[in-house]
Amino acid sequence: MALRVEPLNRFVPGNRVELLRNGDEYFPALASAVDSAEREVWLETYLFADDASGRLIANALVRAARRGVKVRLLVDGWGAKYYLTAALERFLVDGGVELLKYRPEVAAWQFRSHRLRRLHRKLCHVDRRIAFVGGINIIDDRNTPGATAPRVDFAVSVEGPLLPAIVQTMQRVWALVQLVQLGDSQLTLFPRRFRGQRAGTQTAKFVIRDNVRHRRDIEHAYLAAFRSAKREIIIGCSYFFPGIRFRHALAEAAGRGVSVTLLLQAKVEYVLLHFASRAMYGQLLQAGVVIQEYHTSMLHAKVAVVDDRWATVGSSNIDPYSLLMAREANVFVRDRKFAGELRRALTEMIEHGAQPVASEDWQGRSRLYKAAIWVAYGIVRLAMGFVGYGGEEWFPRRRPTRDVAH
Repeated sequence: MALRVEPLNRFVPGNRVELLRNGDEYFPALASAVDSAEREVWLETYLFADDASGRLIANALVRAARRGVKVRLLVDGWGAKYYLTAALERFLVDGGVELLKYRPEVAAWQFRSHRLRRLHRKLCHVDRRIAFVGGINIIDDRNTPGATAPRVDFAVSVEGPLLPAIVQTMQRVWALVQLVQLGDSQLTLFPRRFRGQRAGTQTAKFVIRDNVRHRRDIEHAYLAAFRSAKREIIIGCSYFFPGIRFRHALAEAAGRGVSVTLLLQAKVEYVLLHFASRAMYGQLLQAGVVIQEYHTSMLHAKVAVVDDRWATVGSSNIDPYSLLMAREANVFVRDRKFAGELRRALTEMIEHGAQPVASEDWQGRSRLYKAAIWVAYGIVRLAMGFVGYGGEEWFPRRRPTRDVAH
């Protein structure tokens, strides 16, 4: 049965959304879908690494291209610079894959603030039949310096009426990149809509963030869920540096009796952001928010569950980079079975791999530590102001009250 195509950012019924945990589940599913392609494969990713997982997907893309499938690969210029080797790039291009790089101008001596607007989303669709959305780059789960356990991340496979919105946004960005870099594109910026076929029983919506019409859509979807929460909010996020409205929404939910839990990364990846984000711990803990730090491995997830009935999986972190600058994409699902599955995965991580941040322990941290986190916060604030992002939402002019620093 064909369904009427709904505008972007609307919940629509009739989808099948399946949760994929880490590369162990994601990469075989992605490679299998590419191997089944008959007409076209579109793939967007921030990183495409020349490692075992990258080669697995690259081989699948080349196999598809060699049997006559139109294969388009769009990688971010920054991620390509540091992970996509010349050898792997030649293999893909010589194999028939059309390859473009989003904003390849990343030279440090030619810095411009607009170059921080990266392609951070991770999307794929095959034959307009199945799509993948999430936070998993094309890189091995253990491809991290000093890794002792696989990186933790999530993605979803999607079938159903969400496909038209995913297909259209991928075509639009591809055409934009071609127009900017080549001066022409064989694709239109405004592709014709098509009808998505009913594939399941789940209600979901596909939401993007860009720098034109959808600047705050992902953030607003989160805030709407927080305002309606009655029992529980669980967020799993690798980089957590929210603005004022986001923090207030979490504090207000906790204040009306909602159990609010943040599962955040304990391991240090980016030192400045790691310490700057800790400047917000005191305010959140005082408001009744529970903070769990995940120690087992690198946490790269960008997911959340509200009241066992609402869940999101995607590429967007809760920080200024994702919510103010980068192109991002999330799927939001209203379905108890899906939300329950994601909730079980998060609670298992909390029970077996995380340690709680106790309010009294946090208040007892040394003055030197508190000074360090506020110095980091100040540097991030100045940096965001320098490049013209953030404003009053992230960096109010009013000096934070003393209890926030605890």
